[in-house]
Amino acid sequence: MAIGAGAALSPMRWVCLLQRASAAAELRYIGNVTFPVKPMQSATSTHTSPSRVSSSEPLRQAAAAPQARPSPALFISHGSPMLALEPGQTGPALAAWAQAECERQRPSAVLVLSPHWMADCAAVMTHPQPATWHDFGGFPEPLYRLQYPAPGAPALAQQVLQLLQAAGIATRPDAQRPFDHGAWVPLRYLLPKAEVPVLQVALPHGYGPAEVYAMGQALAPLRQQGVWLVGSGSMTHNLHEFFSSRPAQDAEPADYVSAFPRWVEQRLLAHEREALLNYRELAPQAARAHPTDEHFLPLFFALGAAAWGQSAASQAEPAPPHYLTREVMHRYLAMDALVLQ
Repeated sequence: MAIGAGAALSPMRWVCLLQRASAAAELRYIGNVTFPVKPMQSATSTHTSPSRVSSSEPLRQAAAAPQARPSPALFISHGSPMLALEPGQTGPALAAWAQAECERQRPSAVLVLSPHWMADCAAVMTHPQPATWHDFGGFPEPLYRLQYPAPGAPALAQQVLQLLQAAGIATRPDAQRPFDHGAWVPLRYLLPKAEVPVLQVALPHGYGPAEVYAMGQALAPLRQQGVWLVGSGSMTHNLHEFFSSRPAQDAEPADYVSAFPRWVEQRLLAHEREALLNYRELAPQAARAHPTDEHFLPLFFALGAAAWGQSAASQAEPAPPHYLTREVMHRYLAMDALVLQ
C-alpha cells in the first residue's frame, strides 16, 4: 500500500497514545509489539468542583450577544494520519465547505472531541497555545514536520467546564494537553491558517452513545457563540483488516464498509435516534465496522450538539444532515463527513 514518499506502513508501528487519568500515556498497538513513543506530560489536577471554576460572567456575556444563526455541529472521519499528506476527495471537500461557511459566518472557536484523547472524565484543554502532537509512529518523516499552531481558548474552556458540570458530567481542566491528530489533521483542511482558537474535550473511558450524546447536548449552547462543535472519528475503523491486506487508497470498498455507513445515513434521515443509539445490535456488521467503538462515538457528540432526534411540537422539521463526503479510503476506511445545522 502506498502511503507516501515510497514508505510502507508497518502494522506493528501504527500506534496512538491515549491519555489515562494516572497521567501515564498508554500505547495502543496492532500486533504484539509497541513502538516507543515518548509519553506526554499531563496535568495532575483532579476533578473540578463547581466552586473552583471561574464565574459565569463569560456565559452571561455570550448570551447577551448571540450569533445570527447557530454554528454547525460536525462529524468528520479523520482516517489515517496520512490524510494530512494524501487528501483524496475528503481534504478538498472539507476545505470547500469551510471556506463557504467562513464567508457566511466565521467561527469564534472550534471545540473537538477526538478518540485519541480518552481520560477518566470529560477533561478540557486549557493551554493558551497547545502544541501539535504527532501521536503515532512508523509514518513518513514529512508527516512529523507538519504543525498546526492554532491558539488555545482558556476562557472558553472555563465555559465548557461549567456547562459540563451543570449537566452532571464529571470534568477537570488539563493545562498540558496538546492537539492530537484527530484534531489537527482535519483542521488543516477546515481552517488552514490556524488563526481560530481551538480546544479539545476528552472522551471519557466507559462512555457509550447515550453518554456522548449527552456531552454534545450539554455543550450545544456554545453554538450560539459561533463555536464549531466537532466530533472527529471514523465511520468505519477496523485496523486489523486494514493492516492485514494493506489495500491501495482507491481500492474497492469492502461490502460492510459500504453497508454500515449507508445504514447510519438512513437512520439519520429518518430521525431514528433510538436505532442509532443501539447501533451495536441493529446495524449491519457493526462489530466488524467497529471492533471497538471509540472512533464511532464522536458522531453522537455532534448529534447531541445539534439536538438531532429530539422532537417537539413547536419545532420545525430539522434539516437533514449535509454530507461533505462519502469517500472510502484503502477499502476499509469510510471517510464520511457531515454537517448538522
